[in-house]
Amino acid sequence: AQREACEAYVASQVGEGWIVLPTLYDDGGISGGTMERPALQQLLKDVDRGMIDVVVVYKVDRLTRALADFAKIVERFDARLVSFVSVTQAFNTTNSMGRLTLNVLLSFAQFEREVTGERIRDKIAASKKKGMWMGGNLPLGYDSPTDPVSRALVVNPIEAEQVRQLYQRYFELGSVHALSEELAEQGVLTPIRTAANGRQRGGVAWSRGALFHLLRNRTYLGEIPHKDRTYPGNHPAILDRALFDAVQKALDDNRVRVKDRPLRPEGSPLCGKLFDADGVPMT
Repeated sequence: AQREACEAYVASQVGEGWIVLPTLYDDGGISGGTMERPALQQLLKDVDRGMIDVVVVYKVDRLTRALADFAKIVERFDARLVSFVSVTQAFNTTNSMGRLTLNVLLSFAQFEREVTGERIRDKIAASKKKGMWMGGNLPLGYDSPTDPVSRALVVNPIEAEQVRQLYQRYFELGSVHALSEELAEQGVLTPIRTAANGRQRGGVAWSRGALFHLLRNRTYLGEIPHKDRTYPGNHPAILDRALFDAVQKALDDNRVRVKDRPLRPEGSPLCGKLFDADGVPMT
């Protein structure tokens, strides 16, 4: 019945040059809530090949029941200048009113995505308040959580000792630049991490930015940072607070000294005016 209704609509537009294609794009018995439907995928492939000018459906939910999926499908239609018609809902993107209706539906799709994003962010914030590690780049000294309930970082003994040495050495040198040069002379490289997709990162010389990030990381105190706050973490600390606080004071004192340095003479008009996120003057 749906096919006949669509064919009748196409026949009514014969004056516009519409012709029914013989191919049947029907997914009987498969839920419209999924994009993984053979006939739908074939339809999209034929659209990409330029074989279709207008897609006609009985109702919008025959194409998909998910607004987010609907937005993706229409985006592919637009890329090939393909119009979309719903027979029983007076929905036709070949005219201005149909495009208005489409924009309204896409607005709801965007709203749905934004609400989902807010829920995810709220979930991450709530989990971090409970001390859970919620993903991201693993800090040196820790391995990925093995307990799915506590999601606590696991201490890597070898890397943890390296972190302690970096903190201690910075405290002795009093300069991130000097520490970076010393590590380069010794051939010490950043740890190599393998992502879920198999891509590897690290294995390069320690930059000043990477060292600043490490020396400011409160995760080493057994805490979980979130935006501008930190919460007690489920993982053990690998630094004692006295050393961590001493390093923070040294970093803050260096920042003050850098900002109070007099400007250079003529020839360096931007000197002392541009700073990075750690307060270090940019050259």
